[in-house]
Amino acid sequence: MSKRVLVTGGAGFLGSHLCEALLARGQEVLCVDNFFTGRRANIAHLLGHPRFELLRHDVTFPLYVEVDEIYNLACPASPRHYQHDPVQTTKTSVIGAINMLGLAKRTKARILQASTSEVYGDPEVHPQVEGYWGRVNPIGPRSCYDEGKRCAETLFFDYRRQHGLSIKVMRIFNTYGPRMDVDDGRVVSNFVLQALRGEDITLYGEGAQTRSFCYVDDLVAAMIALMATDDAVTGPINVGNPHELSIRDLAERVIALTGSQSRLIHRPMPADDPRQRRPDITQAKAALGWAPSTALDEGLSRTIAYFRELLAKEARTA
Repeated sequence: MSKRVLVTGGAGFLGSHLCEALLARGQEVLCVDNFFTGRRANIAHLLGHPRFELLRHDVTFPLYVEVDEIYNLACPASPRHYQHDPVQTTKTSVIGAINMLGLAKRTKARILQASTSEVYGDPEVHPQVEGYWGRVNPIGPRSCYDEGKRCAETLFFDYRRQHGLSIKVMRIFNTYGPRMDVDDGRVVSNFVLQALRGEDITLYGEGAQTRSFCYVDDLVAAMIALMATDDAVTGPINVGNPHELSIRDLAERVIALTGSQSRLIHRPMPADDPRQRRPDITQAKAALGWAPSTALDEGLSRTIAYFRELLAKEARTA
């Protein structure tokens, strides 16, 4: 049966792909975004769809709509964006969660929180399992995002215990793909754009820090699968690609796939930048029957093609 589904942050990178996937499954989609980091271009192709509705709204204010399910994705997710206004970032995670949980309570909607691997901070346990409580600096420059998301998780589980809400909490690890923001400062988009422009590729430290990169289509499939589980499955559940590689290896792979002549240059490490990041996805496999299926080179090639076309459009309109 068709459901009315609310996606907060629906014009963002992840949100726009989720809206698209939900429409393909026959759902009615209400996309809510304040367009701080979301972009109309990401959902422009959906605006004429009869089951798609767009509402400009900031989740730090209450929202009065009728929905069956809520995906709460609203929050800047890259350090460049969430450090621009750290107070607002924390408010978006915490007050936004309170408002969306209040909406879910009123409408009896099932609600999914897009949490993050950043709740683990700079981890001492590797790979990261859901039972690990993390190692987060509560007063550092990244804490507006890390602690905001941790508090949102707290609120979700307290609302379940206190009000019996049907909740789902997903901890999302590094995700990449088409529609990443040109200016978001995340490593995949940075490297691809620098390579396509023939610029030097910036590594922080020696580039030995590791990450695990999940293609956006795989991530969205897991999100929809988690929402479809029964009420007993609350999470938190890690979702990401368990294949780990160094940032230097990623840069070299991007250079090879783009055919760029870019050189690698080094800059000092940012404060509180995690040294290792890799999800243990045992729970995702067991509860969702999910594992990522897109190989890194395949996903990077699609992402490169997207940014190549974007740069070509900019050149034509310049």
